Amino acid sequence: MTSAPTNHKPMSNSLLTVDRLEKYFPIRRGLLSRVVANVKAVDDVSFDIAEGETLGLVGESGCGKTTAGRTLLRLLDPTGGTVWFQGRDVAAARGDALWRLRREMQIVFQDPFGSLNPRMTIRGIVEEGLVVHRLGTKHERMEKVRETLEQVGLEPGYMNRYPHEFSGGQRQRICVARALALNPRFMVLDEPISALDVSIQSQIINLLVALRENFKLTYLFISHDLSVVEYISDRVAVMYLGQIVELAPANVLYRKPLHPYSEALLSSIPTMDPATRRARIVLPGDVPSPVNPPSGCRFHPRCPLRAKLAPADQRRCQEEVPALRDLAPGHLTRCHFAEKM
Repeated sequence: MTSAPTNHKPMSNSLLTVDRLEKYFPIRRGLLSRVVANVKAVDDVSFDIAEGETLGLVGESGCGKTTAGRTLLRLLDPTGGTVWFQGRDVAAARGDALWRLRREMQIVFQDPFGSLNPRMTIRGIVEEGLVVHRLGTKHERMEKVRETLEQVGLEPGYMNRYPHEFSGGQRQRICVARALALNPRFMVLDEPISALDVSIQSQIINLLVALRENFKLTYLFISHDLSVVEYISDRVAVMYLGQIVELAPANVLYRKPLHPYSEALLSSIPTMDPATRRARIVLPGDVPSPVNPPSGCRFHPRCPLRAKLAPADQRRCQEEVPALRDLAPGHLTRCHFAEKM
């Protein structure tokens, strides 16, 4: 099955451009470990992020959000496609070129404890990137660690303690400090609050918003919490089974989604206001396997809109891969019949 064209046109003010990104994980079997299939975790993904913007990336667990974020940072090597950061090809970068890019592109992981070395002090953790990139003298690095800890709301006196001595929210602040110490321009925030107590989540979100404004940062914010994504994001991309199925400004997407999957996702957001409450849409069946995704539109086996279409249109959904196309300025969707939503 071939992919449909994405009609992707990079924005003029784009800091990061992702064009038809793919990441497949081979499945090997037999004595010779031959590749018998591929897990298509990310398949034909394209988007741009403007400087100073926050792009939210949402979808069900296993849809490829985290893999997409790690691949565009080259924590995973892409199978195909290109990633451009300030005109530099990230996917093709090697050696010193990749080393220099890593200073400008950082990540905050989902699990704040698992991503911190338990044998290192907080000073060592935050300072490590400065040492690797040979920035400053020992005294200058010490002052940078103090300054960065203060910027994320931690006492500089904590720097000689170890990760196990902190709460979950404090550990996540340490992870943010580690990323911030190198003065990056772009950060991938991979579900940075999902492992935290609800009472702490708002503090971390407000911290991230303040840092973005103070340091002119650009974020890719990966999450399954749709309410948080609406609050922090300028635009939102919705992923399903390794592909982006809708991309739009946050206020537009949450008010009027144009893809049936987006509509079903948004209907799951709890609200206390009956006037804004959506009718709950329960999708039938399970998410298909990324090893053998459905033909045509990947969402068609579960799509509530397809059941309302004429037989010929239903066959088109099943057989023809939809392109990610503009239905309104800045509002893209991957659906043949989005106009009928």
